[in-house]
Amino acid sequence: MLAIAGLIGARDGYAQNDETRHDAQEAQAKQRLDSVRAEIGKIVAAQKENGARKATAIVELREHDLKVAATARELRSIDSTLAGQQDKLRQLETQRLALETKLTAQRETLAALLRSAYVVGHGEELKLLLAQENIAKIGRMLEYFHYFERARVAQIQALLKDLDALAQVHKAIDDETAQLTATRAQRADEAGRLDAERTQRAQSLADLDRQLKDDQARLAVLGQDEKELSDLLVKLRDVFADIPKQLAGAEPFASLRGRLSWPVRGRVASGYGAKIGDRASSGIVIAAADGAEVHAISHGRVVFADWMRGFGLLLIVDHGDGYLSLYGYNETLLKDVGDWVDANDVVATSGTTGGQKTPGVYFELRAQGKPVDPRGWLKP
Repeated sequence: MLAIAGLIGARDGYAQNDETRHDAQEAQAKQRLDSVRAEIGKIVAAQKENGARKATAIVELREHDLKVAATARELRSIDSTLAGQQDKLRQLETQRLALETKLTAQRETLAALLRSAYVVGHGEELKLLLAQENIAKIGRMLEYFHYFERARVAQIQALLKDLDALAQVHKAIDDETAQLTATRAQRADEAGRLDAERTQRAQSLADLDRQLKDDQARLAVLGQDEKELSDLLVKLRDVFADIPKQLAGAEPFASLRGRLSWPVRGRVASGYGAKIGDRASSGIVIAAADGAEVHAISHGRVVFADWMRGFGLLLIVDHGDGYLSLYGYNETLLKDVGDWVDANDVVATSGTTGGQKTPGVYFELRAQGKPVDPRGWLKP
């Protein structure tokens, strides 16, 4: 017995040690993620100190873009809540229909029992007791009457129980409908605010375009800065040096060439290598409606999620083995630094941030820090 107690104690000790180790690892991972996010914050702050960012036009544009992004994200959250409430309402309606069908059947059964009791007649039990007949026959008939009585009582109790359940479902439907109505009103308010903020941003861009007499001047202020992006990627590589060559549970990224899903549906508005001012584009621009869902092309971890000159709201995913995917011009970002994503996860919604005139997504693919033509990697 002592030996068994010792073994049980040892097992419990090992379990506690495992739990302690797991808690310590979780705390360490959280601390590491907080540290990484702090580092990213410093990098973003350093980016803001760039001379071009100090320009009033850039500051205003960034503020407008972030305001629209926050409202769009809130609107998306409300839409998700709305969808959940509508699903719940549909489930309650299904329950209501099932209960009403059940109640109809119960009423019919009860009516049949009552009709049978009426046919047998009132006072038959007393007649049987007074009649000078076979005692066994009288006993059987009395049991028959008691059976009818029990069946009636059981049916009535079941009916009352289901009526109560139906009343509760009706109340739940009324409550859910009220919540749904309130959420729809909130959504309408947010949608109106989003439209107003988009209009304000469009006006700000129109004013900026009037100030910048030609496309060259516009590019100088709002254009993509290859050096700035390259410097950012170098810093991010140092911060996320612990990304493994091959991410756990994922195929090697290089083996996915030609099989990657497109980040968003739409036509290619600007191809890889297209001229932007005096330089060639390092990515492609895919035309898409405002608010279209943008998907991660493969498993990876978000290493950057913020506003950047020339790219607007930019999200960068590290896929391991030196491969990065970049998603720019987004209206709002739905993932944060350190978040893991899988292929086809929604990471952002398309838009016109960064000073773009038409909505879409800027998509770029990098291997070992250098841009590559993404069309050879995406599905035909």
